[in-house]
Amino acid sequence: MATVDVFTPIVDDPYPYGAIAAANALSDLYAMGARPLLALAIGAFPRDKLPLEVMSEIMRGGVDKAAEAGIPVAGGHTIENPEPVYGLAAIGEVQPARVVTNAGGRPGDALVLTKALGTGLVCTALRVDEAKGEWIEAAVDSMLRLNRDASEAMLAHGASACTDITGFGLLVHTHELARASGCAAEIAADSVPLLPGARECLAMGMTAAGLLRNLDHARTFAEWRPSHDALAKVFADPQTSGGLLIAVAEGNAPALLTDLAEELPAGSFAYVGQLTEGDAGRVRVV
Repeated sequence: MATVDVFTPIVDDPYPYGAIAAANALSDLYAMGARPLLALAIGAFPRDKLPLEVMSEIMRGGVDKAAEAGIPVAGGHTIENPEPVYGLAAIGEVQPARVVTNAGGRPGDALVLTKALGTGLVCTALRVDEAKGEWIEAAVDSMLRLNRDASEAMLAHGASACTDITGFGLLVHTHELARASGCAAEIAADSVPLLPGARECLAMGMTAAGLLRNLDHARTFAEWRPSHDALAKVFADPQTSGGLLIAVAEGNAPALLTDLAEELPAGSFAYVGQLTEGDAGRVRVV
């Protein structure tokens, strides 16, 4: 299987930008239970505005993150562009019987999220110099973390469905998984892990256009009480290199969480809800 993903800089430093872009590109493979094999770099760069050393650092970040995933960046293509763009086209393999899609969930399955939310909010604050250092550090650490360990854990515990949480945010991605699985879904609002600063950034008005679009779309299929209005906005926040949302049989969820606790930072993962009987794709925040 193959995937491709590119985006413009989300952080100021070129090296972590390249590494985050690579981790983000590999997430689709991990969400399907695939093992990456190789990647090709895709880059665009304004060489009349920035020194080529910046592009070199971006590429180095991508190569190092791919190496962490156990694969080479075997080539690629670059063009000139008014602003930097970088990402990977990645190839992976998985036995057909072990492919995990977003369509296999069943009513009663637990929903487990493997990264805290809030990267979009924090990075929006970063762009206007309103983000605290500890917020930035936590968001960057999260975006840099590969979803490899979470993918291996879900396979070990028989995940029925999975999706990675990226630009559509938790609400829309949960909707898509539930709809594809023919189920409704419930999200336990107070169980969802949030990055440091996410609530504060929301209170400061750091709501990018993507969050507002996601929220408008979510209102067509989701419901929440007024006391959860602020959390609903965080749940609509577009994520870069977000975690996996895993549907797994309720009885397998405790063992999955135990394995995740051995591999992932404390507070970055949680049992956040369940699939239920009901209109396919309907989401309730409770």
